[in-house]
Amino acid sequence: MSRGSSAGYDRHITIFSPEGRLYQVEYAFKAVKAAGITALAVCGKDSVCAVTQKKVPDKLIDPASVTHVFRLSENHGCIGTGIISDAKAQVQHARAQAAEFQHNFAYEIPVDQLAKRIADRNQMYTQHAYMRPLGVTLTILGMDEERGPQLYKCDPAGYYIGVRACAAGQKDQEVVNYFEKNFKSEESTKNLDEKGTVEAAIIALQTVLAAEFKASDIEVAVVSARDPKFRKLTDVEIEGHLTAIAERD
Repeated sequence: MSRGSSAGYDRHITIFSPEGRLYQVEYAFKAVKAAGITALAVCGKDSVCAVTQKKVPDKLIDPASVTHVFRLSENHGCIGTGIISDAKAQVQHARAQAAEFQHNFAYEIPVDQLAKRIADRNQMYTQHAYMRPLGVTLTILGMDEERGPQLYKCDPAGYYIGVRACAAGQKDQEVVNYFEKNFKSEESTKNLDEKGTVEAAIIALQTVLAAEFKASDIEVAVVSARDPKFRKLTDVEIEGHLTAIAERD
């Protein structure tokens, strides 16, 4: 494999190239895309919805055991896009952080604090030679007691940011372009109710991938003011939304 100008500078996480790049961290971003999964999320007026593709790699695998959606606390959860084993390790750490905060302060950890703690761990993994960056991007959604629905994205470099809509995985840039075109103003997402948020997220994924989904092809996670607990929609509920979208078209 031709390394070009990266020769020698991608062998250790802690070495900068002359251009100021950390190649091992960039490779972690490529690992997220290499999983072949696209995930996205939309934050509406009173709810947050995240949608991800679900691919079962082998016919002998039980589809119920394949998931990219994880609960982190009662009202918070995430979608892990990338290397699924890395995602599960990160989820275990996040659950421990959320449980410790709840135990110490007797209320649920705010979504931004949880995202910060996850991102801090990712950032630490970019500066120690005995570790490797985690090849996973976490899309964190939750219902904050004071600020309402919250959506954050944490990447392998340790950068986290609150967003109105975001994407991760194979076709993340195409999804971002779609969101920038269709959600130009803040009002465009703030006017979405729970049903509208879920259907807007599913439509975005269908449009970018140019595919019609069955309920078993995607996973949908939702938190809302009506039901603040993080939950994954059942196949029956997803089918209902897909039918509503088809009828609308």
